[in-house]
Amino acid sequence: MARGKLRIYLGAAPGVGKTYAMLSEAHRRVERGTDCAVAFVEHHHRPRTEVMLHGLEQIPRRELEYRGGTFTEMDVDAVLARRPQAALVDELAHTNIPGSRNTKRWQDVEELLAAGIDVVSTVNIQHLESLGDIVESITGVRQQETVPDEVVRRADQIELVDMSPQALRRRMAHGNIYKPDKVDAALSNYFRPGNLTALRELALLWVADRVDAYLTEYRSEHQVSAIWGSRERIVVGLTGGPEGRTLIRRAARLAEKGAGGEVLAVYISRSDGLTSASPKELAVQRTLVEDLGGTFHHVIGEDVSVAILDFARGVNATQIVLGVSRRKGWQYVFGPGVGATVARESGPDLDVHLITHDEAGKGRGLPAARGARLGRSRIVWGRLVGVAGPALLTLLLTSVMPEVGLANDMLLFLTLTVAAALLGGLYPALASAVVGSLLLNWYFTPPVHTLTIADPKNIVAIAIFVGVAVSVASVVDLAARRTHQAARLRAESEILSFLAGSVLRGETSLEALLERVRETFGMESVDLLERESDMAPWTCAGRAGTGRPVERPEDADVDVPVGDHTALALTGRVLPAADRRVLAAFAAQAVVVLDRQRLQSEADQSRALAEGNRIRTALLAAVSHDLRTPLAGIKAAVSSLRSDDVAWSEEDQAELLEGIEEGADRLDHLVGNLLDMSRLQTGTVTPIIREMDLDEVVPMALGGVPEDSVDLDIPETLPMVAVDAGLLERSVANLVENAVKYGAPGEPVLVSASSLADRVEVRVVDRGPGVPDEAKGLIFEPFQRYGDAPRGAGVGLGLAVARGFAEAMGGTLDAEDTPGGGLTMVLSLPVAPGAQPTRQQSVIDAPANNQGFK
Repeated sequence: MARGKLRIYLGAAPGVGKTYAMLSEAHRRVERGTDCAVAFVEHHHRPRTEVMLHGLEQIPRRELEYRGGTFTEMDVDAVLARRPQAALVDELAHTNIPGSRNTKRWQDVEELLAAGIDVVSTVNIQHLESLGDIVESITGVRQQETVPDEVVRRADQIELVDMSPQALRRRMAHGNIYKPDKVDAALSNYFRPGNLTALRELALLWVADRVDAYLTEYRSEHQVSAIWGSRERIVVGLTGGPEGRTLIRRAARLAEKGAGGEVLAVYISRSDGLTSASPKELAVQRTLVEDLGGTFHHVIGEDVSVAILDFARGVNATQIVLGVSRRKGWQYVFGPGVGATVARESGPDLDVHLITHDEAGKGRGLPAARGARLGRSRIVWGRLVGVAGPALLTLLLTSVMPEVGLANDMLLFLTLTVAAALLGGLYPALASAVVGSLLLNWYFTPPVHTLTIADPKNIVAIAIFVGVAVSVASVVDLAARRTHQAARLRAESEILSFLAGSVLRGETSLEALLERVRETFGMESVDLLERESDMAPWTCAGRAGTGRPVERPEDADVDVPVGDHTALALTGRVLPAADRRVLAAFAAQAVVVLDRQRLQSEADQSRALAEGNRIRTALLAAVSHDLRTPLAGIKAAVSSLRSDDVAWSEEDQAELLEGIEEGADRLDHLVGNLLDMSRLQTGTVTPIIREMDLDEVVPMALGGVPEDSVDLDIPETLPMVAVDAGLLERSVANLVENAVKYGAPGEPVLVSASSLADRVEVRVVDRGPGVPDEAKGLIFEPFQRYGDAPRGAGVGLGLAVARGFAEAMGGTLDAEDTPGGGLTMVLSLPVAPGAQPTRQQSVIDAPANNQGFK
């Protein structure tokens, strides 16, 4: 049993007219012949709403006793027993009286939908569960009756009932919402202009989010690739510090200000794997950004500023959000900082926001305290201290403090060596020890200005000095290397953890995985290559990035083999050997994803073959019945004419000949459609696209219908279209014949055309009984006929052939409801290249629904 459709009227506050709009929709459905009943609607003594209930069937409610009073609730069993096509259920968030079938009314609605009953309901924005805290902060009132957001989001149609705060307050003042004794209190409290404006904004934003989702779905279904609007894409640079949460929230607010804004949080770790980030804090920030609808990215890069800019440009970002530097003032001698560098290098295409936070200016400590591996700046400073430092210290001791003593001189030189070791590691410390020992010997060890040492004790002292210096330097260097290894393993574990998480979440896009590899290792491009055998050439199974294409793994900067006949090839730079362990995990996952995609493709092909078998079975059924019927009529007429037992008058003979001609025409039409469908199924339709004027082709498609059955409105000012004239004529002919056959008797079918941007739309409008929404997709399936169409009406191929020909020419064919009843077929065709679109013509407001079709 098909699930019922849910339509919701959403309002910003009580009194905007949701129930009135719902009842108006019910009257329209009843006028169209829909079986519609009121399951539960409360008019709250509002005269206009109460009047709208007249003429609608109301299913009796269920009475319940509670705390000495009698209350009424929707009788779910009665509605299920009555089983209308559509049921009206007011106040979706309502809490039922204890003793009811369900606790909440939305649970009652779920039962009706599961039973195949369409439901039309209402709800206010303040009753959505996720907005409870926001509504309370605005109005000061905590909503006790709520409905889960997912229930409303799953609705097949959401319509906003909007009203300005001023108009709503006027309705309140006139007594159209509450009783007169409650009006003043309501206007002074909940219905204040500020409250209503804020609630209205919440409703508009929430519906706008749903509209964006519907638009995305439509663009995906119709394969629309052109840009229809701007989207803000905001990159947040994270360091792993606590300020990251502030940055993520600020970026989310920036994204909310634009249509379809997107947040991408990126954490940059150096290629050596070292970082000062807290894994726990990064996990919290990853969860936060995903909760806010963004994505988290882990990227490895030598230079943080360059990596952020490369990532932002790679994802087509429009803004970058960074935190103000945590460094203290004196630390800026090492460089301007990431924020200043990114702002300087971003160019005019990227806006950079520097956000203040509580950690700004608190400093990060010395590099050694952070446990980072010795960087380039530290090595440079270490060499300066190790080589130039002893010379400067010697100058100071000989000119300013000549009488300090040899022991103190050695301690000062040893201190300088330790500083060189802390800054630059082993080699600057060794240089400091060697230079310092020579200077000590020359300037401070008797006899001075010679390399001779007279006192053996001084020899021991200098030896101890060199030994301590070398030992300290070795310990510092060993600690740096161990810290580097530990941090690298931590970075690898984070990346592998993310990869495992993507596997568990079922992310199966090969392109997305390869793009993740490219981002993580900062490469120009990533190719997944494969071959059938050792002697076969390599082929590209997947690619990400814009770097040079790779034909063989040997041509890449980095290649990782996976099995005998698959390899991951990366271009951009040479990676250190330590990175291959993580890269091998990505490569193995890429092969798994590729195999999964191929299995899915094979499953799709199997379904296509099954569909082909179904088509062939239906074709045999059609041939066995629908072709036999006209053949039987032709044979009977011919046998009658050849009979010698009856003397046929001229009128009788003419009638029999006319029957033979009609049967032959019908056979020709059926066989033509069968051949066309066979061509579409086998992919042998090859359109010859040429520039054509619609007014040259469309009139030729009307030869199969009576002259007075069609009104034609094709403006001469329309741009030329790029179509196959034969396919277009056949497609329009099938649409017109279908509309004439199933349209209202005596009502001519309207065929009109209009231009819309880079498309031209041909509309075939009839005033027949129409087709429900759930059947609009089925009418284009082969061998499908809707409703009570007689068996002799055709084999159900006309619309299928029309859509197939339209898609073969690069167009689309859809069905819409005709206002006032009926079906409108909308044939959208591409404008010829170079054709000048004219001013948009008036479009007949006639969407789709036709009760029968071929």
